[in-house]
Amino acid sequence: MRILGLITARGGSKGVPKKNIKLLNGKPLLAYTVEAANRSKLITDLILSTDDDAIIQVAENIGLQVPFKRPEELAVDSASSIDVVSHALQFFESKGIFYDAICLLQPTSPFRKDSFIDEAIEKFINQKTDCLLSVLQVPHEYNPHWTFLENENGTLDIATGEKEIIKRRQDLPVSFFRDGSIYITKTTVIKERHSFYGESISYIESDPQYFCNIDTLKDWEIAEAKVLQLRIK
Repeated sequence: MRILGLITARGGSKGVPKKNIKLLNGKPLLAYTVEAANRSKLITDLILSTDDDAIIQVAENIGLQVPFKRPEELAVDSASSIDVVSHALQFFESKGIFYDAICLLQPTSPFRKDSFIDEAIEKFINQKTDCLLSVLQVPHEYNPHWTFLENENGTLDIATGEKEIIKRRQDLPVSFFRDGSIYITKTTVIKERHSFYGESISYIESDPQYFCNIDTLKDWEIAEAKVLQLRIK
């Protein structure tokens, strides 16, 4: 299976200015994801999609291919990730290069175990689903069976639509949330549905100690502590 590893990093970060190339323990944030992807034996090609010249320079300095510069309209806050991925596919297909799937890797989730990407790809291939997500378990207090939505009357309904709440924590079904580390999707799903999700979704559980999703300065402080805790070089 031909898989395009796609790292996305736009230049207009507001929560943490220039976060994709900001130094984390002496290394650009982008580099952590690049190094993890380079350890993969199953990614066919690895590229960066960005609109920013400074990010391009850093990427090229660490050996990451940047075959195009992302159009400005795909670098604004309102631009969606699926549009960015579709643009990359269209670029390659215009040159007669085709992939069976995209493996989207976000620099804002910088920490991954050495074998994690290939474990995810292998599971995606073996289960033959439309997509695969990396996930973590939802803490029981946030389980959808214990959360509520406001209805049109201004009162609350159980989020799952049930009439009776599950009383015991032990009886709650396990639920998951996307941790942002890996998205793998068939090219056909991206093109036909304009979505990362198809009719079948497989998953791989991340190691909770590696979880970090950088969006704010507080998140950056957590990442600074975690990189020392995990002894990631």
